Amino acid sequence: MRRDIPPLDEVRRITQKKRDAWWTVLLVDPVATPLVRLTAMRTRITPNQITWGAFLLGLVSAAFFALGDWRWLIAGAVVYHLSFILDCMDGKVARLTGTGSVFGAWLDFVFDRIRVMACAVALMWGQYDRTGESLYIWAAVAVVGLDTLRYINSLEIFKIRHSMRKQIKVRMRAARRAENQAELAFMEDLLRDNPEADIEQDLQKARSEAGIPEAEAPEVAPVVKPQVIDLHQEFRRKFPAYLRARSFLLRHRIRAHLVSGIEFQMGVFMIGPLFDVVLPATIVSGALLLVFELAIIYKLLLSTRDFTRTIDSFEERKVMAAA
Repeated sequence: MRRDIPPLDEVRRITQKKRDAWWTVLLVDPVATPLVRLTAMRTRITPNQITWGAFLLGLVSAAFFALGDWRWLIAGAVVYHLSFILDCMDGKVARLTGTGSVFGAWLDFVFDRIRVMACAVALMWGQYDRTGESLYIWAAVAVVGLDTLRYINSLEIFKIRHSMRKQIKVRMRAARRAENQAELAFMEDLLRDNPEADIEQDLQKARSEAGIPEAEAPEVAPVVKPQVIDLHQEFRRKFPAYLRARSFLLRHRIRAHLVSGIEFQMGVFMIGPLFDVVLPATIVSGALLLVFELAIIYKLLLSTRDFTRTIDSFEERKVMAAA
């Protein structure tokens, strides 16, 4: 038995993400995190072995779904959730024990996509065989397509945001060298440590616009603060109520993207089979997933406008400095 594994509270701090899907935060982490500590303390199971276990349980769930009867649907839903708990444990064990690998991350991603595809085909085929409704065949295609769309869109948005941040950092380094300025920080990074960061900045801006002098604020020692680049400024200005809701969710580790790939899977493979409403649950889950994906795309569009304005401001400063 390993004696270097910390207490459960410390394990939570090390292994749990600062922002995660609400399904994971509320229904998975309370079970997965204690199991992660127990696994790390008392076994030699590796993260990749847990990934294989989650994948095999997913195939068992698919086999149950294919049988079509409501009793097997319930069994399939329960096994699918157990598979998902294992799927969440592999990364946590890797972070806790320092045994993660690039190949393990690839294996986890590929197995997740295969599991979704297998369960979608099996679930809809079982219901087609049970009812003769051809809509279930199209539902299988839709589930696989939406799952693929979700992860492709997520990857591309990540790449675009990374590119924008990289370009801003290059220009900011040049400005710091020229003007001896403070370091650069991005609002989305500050939010990971302080969910109220953007609201605090908005309040400070409102005070300055209202003409409230800085002297009214409590006197503190001067601190060199980093320049904060906010690539979601236009979105926040258009949807001010979103700030309060997001801050509340972030304080509870729940990301504002309430229907992502995880919730979509659980709607299709858990809620639908458990209540024998496979087709309605699939339609509702798919529609909600599309709504939130479109919202993310719209948010990205507004971010690109903020990015353009930020880059233009660097160019203006460069011209003014030259003049």
